[in-house]
Amino acid sequence: MGTETSWQDVGARIGEARRAAGLTQGQLAERVGLDRTAISKIESGTRRIGALELTRLADALSLPVDHFLTAPALVLSNRQQVVEDDESEATRSAFRTEALLSAWLRDVRQLLDLGFLLPRDPWHYPHPVDGAESYREAARWVRSELRLQNGQNSPLDSMAPICAQLGQWPLVAEIPGDGASLIDGDVAVSIISLRGDPGRRRATAAHELGHLVLGDAYSNDLGVHASVEKREQAIEAFAAELLLPLAAINESWSSDSPERDQLIYFAAEYRVSWSLALAQAKRADVIDHASRNLLMARKPTRAEFMQAMGWVPVPDLSAVRVAPEYASAVVKAYKSRKLSRARAVEMLHGQVNSEDLPNEEDLDS
Repeated sequence: MGTETSWQDVGARIGEARRAAGLTQGQLAERVGLDRTAISKIESGTRRIGALELTRLADALSLPVDHFLTAPALVLSNRQQVVEDDESEATRSAFRTEALLSAWLRDVRQLLDLGFLLPRDPWHYPHPVDGAESYREAARWVRSELRLQNGQNSPLDSMAPICAQLGQWPLVAEIPGDGASLIDGDVAVSIISLRGDPGRRRATAAHELGHLVLGDAYSNDLGVHASVEKREQAIEAFAAELLLPLAAINESWSSDSPERDQLIYFAAEYRVSWSLALAQAKRADVIDHASRNLLMARKPTRAEFMQAMGWVPVPDLSAVRVAPEYASAVVKAYKSRKLSRARAVEMLHGQVNSEDLPNEEDLDS
């Protein structure tokens, strides 16, 4: 991860966190029991900070202490620096998300350093891309490399272990927006918002995987010359094809069956949102623009899913907050007394609570 920072760097990060929290120097000073001039000197790097003061500052800003002591890693999404006159909620939300993402990276790094989590090389698409179709081809490459048991076009299981298999450790958490990801050396992590429906969470996980798998592709013509919006649209094409391949639709589509029933099946079987199912159906040329608009206005109900499938899809990335391999590593580290009970619960991010862990007296010595 990033190297240790200077006092000037620590101060700058405190100042940015304060502005992101919408606090003045005086308000932060009041929260931690210091003078405003002390906060000013801390932010300028002319005043050193003791461990207790830094802890109080971190608590006041709702960030881990490590956030101020390590340089930030490379975030794969665009990052706006928080300046004094920037009061936009979007900028503040981006800062908070990236702070949580960096904290998540430190959790993964700790398990790697302890040896309970095995290193995993991130996947990178080995071919150049120059448009949405080549991004879809990259998704097909991922599916072929996954060697899915029921065939290349079969539904994917939960995205958490798949993300981990591709070398990107996912965390599902309460964050603004949909998600974000970063890569630091040979470690990649992503964070996915609990907000929205399960299909949206799966799409976000697939989108962040696209940033990882196609990250090197941003050095080509599309990455250099295309706008951020166009690049994001290309990543969306990757995510949609990864979750619901066009070939899967074309292979089983029947002109004798109602469009709506077939699309409900695809949305349920592949656990994608209604809008993604419709978008892929239109790309597959099995419905036209007018049909898509009519179908979009009538989202499926639970009863329709039950009627069409006899079951309702199990929500993905809801109860599961971290990849199973990561969760197992945390428990092993705790049982080996390398993590405290509180730290283990913290690192599992709501996957379990303190009562779910073995009693300390029952741990192996």
